[in-house]
Amino acid sequence: MGTNSVESGKNRFAEIFEKQRANQYRVAACNVVERKEKLRRLATAVESTYREEIRAAMFADFGKSATEVDMNEILPLTSEIKHVIRNLSDWMAKQRVGTPISLLGSRSFFRYEAKGVCLIISPWNFPFNLTFGPLISAIAAGNTAILKPSELTPHSATVMSKIVRELFPDDEVALVEGGADVSSELMELPFNHIFFTGSPNIGKVVMAAAAKNLSSVTLELGGKSPTIVDETANIKSAAKLITWGKFLNSGQVCIAPDYVFVHESKKEQFLSHVREYLKMFFGEHPLESESFTGIVNERHCNRVMGYIDEALTQGAKLEAGGKKGKGNRIAPTVLSNVPLASALMQNEIFGPVMPVFTYKDIREVTDFIQKGEKPLALYIYSKSSKNKDFILKNTRAGGTAINNNVVQYFNSNLPFGGSNNSGIGKSHGFFGFQAFSDARGVYEQVAPSALEYFMPPYNKLKSRLVQMAIRWI
Repeated sequence: MGTNSVESGKNRFAEIFEKQRANQYRVAACNVVERKEKLRRLATAVESTYREEIRAAMFADFGKSATEVDMNEILPLTSEIKHVIRNLSDWMAKQRVGTPISLLGSRSFFRYEAKGVCLIISPWNFPFNLTFGPLISAIAAGNTAILKPSELTPHSATVMSKIVRELFPDDEVALVEGGADVSSELMELPFNHIFFTGSPNIGKVVMAAAAKNLSSVTLELGGKSPTIVDETANIKSAAKLITWGKFLNSGQVCIAPDYVFVHESKKEQFLSHVREYLKMFFGEHPLESESFTGIVNERHCNRVMGYIDEALTQGAKLEAGGKKGKGNRIAPTVLSNVPLASALMQNEIFGPVMPVFTYKDIREVTDFIQKGEKPLALYIYSKSSKNKDFILKNTRAGGTAINNNVVQYFNSNLPFGGSNNSGIGKSHGFFGFQAFSDARGVYEQVAPSALEYFMPPYNKLKSRLVQMAIRWI
């Protein structure tokens, strides 16, 4: 029975949940060959069968170009699936560990086992990537899953629903659509694991709901990711990469450079190159460029324009952009002299606005970053090993890229995720498999145990043996 044929409301979710809970051990028992086959079917669906529908949905939801859809929605999924398929046998194998001499006569190992029934709540900025990405890890680990995509990208959600219904029975993977009320109802159910991608404020709500059922969580959140360009950096290259990373998907990227600190001696050179690359990437009229994505809806468009207008009113200098166009589009905007108390600097921007600051001493930057929440990402542009090491040692972040930005997301060998306010837990590759698994320790006695000599009744000899053990083992 498909998810669309079930009556709406809380009973619908409870029914699907119970079906998956009843089926979870059968799914977990699937061997490595069966799990890989499920992943191959998903890869085929997004890479070929539904590729044109995915492109059309993303254009309807964002006005996003087909090339950007392929790069940011299709490629991360197919790359992740290939990485998982190459390594899944090793991840599922017994992991032998050493056994202390006090436990002579035994052997030990651990194995990863499925957590069970999982809930994946995904955002609107990369709907396919951030819905099916966690699902890849859930399938690899042997779980069942209920997916809840964002209601702000309805065309994408419709295509994802078709893919899920075609590939999976709903007692294994199901997708439900709706708004925040649907998420709230789902989170009342006793899931074994909840994987949420979204804002820190909603992440706190998810964690509170999970606590009621002691569900484990992976929270991929966000925050203000700093970018530092020091006096030794290749300024032209830094400007090119930062301009690309900042205005990718119109800035609606959780790991986008949020604001930039440039050494004061390089400010004008940096701004000049940023303007150069804005023109190269999006032409003289970026609001009309097919390579520039729109804002997801009017509310978010007004939010970002509100940030810009307030900052300008408070004394910020407009270096580029600042205009609003038709269809929820805002031109790539660069500001300097932005007041730190402005909404632009108090909130994650999540839009096409780049505040640029200057500094004299690198300690000014690290002191500023330390006063804020730990970011999801931190970017360093420098040729100085001393500066790079100093920044890494004096800041905290979920992840870091040096002399590039955003692309760390595409390396499935790296853990991806935040720290505290920017997230809890890691994903991608082995780390995603691990997030959806429990490590089960197994101890096996294969010969008589030396511990038998320490069993009651106690006497002086046994006491001396215990003291020797404390001293030498």
